[in-house]
Formats: sequence, C-alpha cells, structure tokens
Amino acid sequence: MRVFDKLVLMAALLALCVVVLGAFVRLSDAGLGCPDWPGCYGSLSVPQSESAIQHAQTAFPDKPMETHKAWKEMIHRYFAGTLGLLVLAIFVLGWLARREIKVSAWLPTLLLVLIVFQAALGMWTVTLLLKPAVVTAHLIGGMSTLALLTWIAHRHLGMIPTRVMQSKSLRFWVHGALVALFVQIFLGGWTSTNYAALACTDFPTCHGVWFPEMDFSNAFHWIRELGQDATGKALQLSAYTAIQWTHRVGALVTFIYLGLLGLCLRNQPQLKQIAHFLLGLLVLQVGLGVANLLLHLPLVLAVGHNMGAALLLITVVVLNSKITELKR
Repeated sequence: MRVFDKLVLMAALLALCVVVLGAFVRLSDAGLGCPDWPGCYGSLSVPQSESAIQHAQTAFPDKPMETHKAWKEMIHRYFAGTLGLLVLAIFVLGWLARREIKVSAWLPTLLLVLIVFQAALGMWTVTLLLKPAVVTAHLIGGMSTLALLTWIAHRHLGMIPTRVMQSKSLRFWVHGALVALFVQIFLGGWTSTNYAALACTDFPTCHGVWFPEMDFSNAFHWIRELGQDATGKALQLSAYTAIQWTHRVGALVTFIYLGLLGLCLRNQPQLKQIAHFLLGLLVLQVGLGVANLLLHLPLVLAVGHNMGAALLLITVVVLNSKITELKR
C-alpha cells in the first residue's frame, strides 16, 4: 500500500509536468520537432554527431533538423514514457491489492487504457501533421489522465471530511463544475491547436464589436487539416474568430459558474480553504487569459494559462473527492 500511494503521488505530479511540457512544446511550435515516432529521426535520442545528423537528413530529406525543437519534443516524450511505466505499475499493484486500495481496481485499469490511447494519439499527432482533432484529443486525454491520478491520489493521501456535504443541490453543482471545466478546457485546446488565440486581440470586444463576423460551420468542423476548411481551402479569419469568440464566451460562463460555486462553498467549514484556493486560481486564470490577448501570446504567459487550467482541474477533482464518501 505504501508503494502504491507513493507511485500514485509521483504519477500525479509527473502528469502535471507532462501536461505543462506538452503545452510548451505545442506553443513553441515544436510539435513536429521530430518527424517520426517514438524516436527522433530514426534514433531514440536527438542525433548529435555529425554522422548521425547526416544520416537523419538523408533519411528525412524534407524535414530539416532543428535541434532545439527536437529536444523539446523528445524531453516531452521521455516524461510521457516514464508516466506510462508508472501507470503500468499502478495497474499491477492496484489489482494485487484490490481489497486494500481505496478505489475500485477498475480505475487503474481505465487509467492504463487511457495511457495507451494517449500514446496512439501522440503518434498520430506526428504522422497526421498536427490535425486539430487529434491534437485536441491528445490534450483532453492528458487532462483526463491528470484528473484520474489526482482522484486516486486524494482518495489515498488526502483529507476526506468525516461528514460529507448533505446538500444534494450543492453536491450537484460541485459535480457539474467538473463538466463545465472540461468543456472549457476543450474549447481552449481547440483554440490553441487551431492557432486561433490571436484571431482578435482587443478585449472585451472582438474586432471592435461584440458580435463580429463568424463562420461556425468551418470553425468547428472536426475532420479537417490544420489551417484548412472542410473543402481543403485556407481557413478564413471569420472561422478563427468564431473559435476564439466561443472560447471567450465559455471562459465567461465557467468564471461565473466556478466563482458562484466558490462563494457558496466558503460557508462550508470543511471546504472553506479549498474554496478560497479555487477563487484565487480562477481570478489568476482569467487574468492570464486577458494578458495573453493584450500582450500577443508571450510564451511564458501562454504556458502559464495552460498550467492554470491544469491546476483548476486538480482543485475541482479534489473538491469532488472531498464530498464523496470513501468505499468501505
């Protein structure tokens, strides 16, 4: 059990690192730093020697090597691979100690299936040349992995109140917060993977108006190439604007929902501290979003915005764990 607890905590922390590293790789335009998978130019590491670089350029003549981008991508893969091994160990130990662990043994199983699917999405991200639907699914898979690991870790290592919240309506809104947050994370991921974050850079209006010209049909057409509409033509500004505007509206709805929930939870003595933490993170996340727009997406703020989403997710998952009785 001690080994299981330590593995789960390590995996949860590593999952947060993988999510943030993934955002850094994507936002620094290094997602195709290695043109193949799982290696890099046919090697398990970035080619270093002159002969290795020459061999890589011969094998991939259409993909000139950019070493700094290749290292960013490979470091992300190393972290993700280590996370996969930890999840495999959690799966094995979870079944061996299925009568002692505080979650169903099927949860580590689901986690392992998700990690395997994540690996496939990572491969498709490269082989399908950053297709938005695949990259967004990869982001959601990473956040889902983080959420599951956070849940398992908190069930084993966190403080569960002795008296679970009695208000059914408030419990419903706490559960709903997880859904609302995942929807907003999806909208943020769709905005990022379509490179639509700067489709309009004024705030709170967009192109100087509240309702700009928008093309929703092409903006949210899932099966298309990056930068193209459903017919293969270049995606127009109106489609990028629709993506960004929808993300803004989602941010407003999420801010109101989580903000009101946090204010209500301050009246619950056992949840007061996490409610304050939730409200603080929420204000910080909105501030980072606005700053990214006005400052034209500096890398440090853009990565920070992704990390803020991950920390909000962790907070909401812990909150849901705190209001859920432990299995007997």
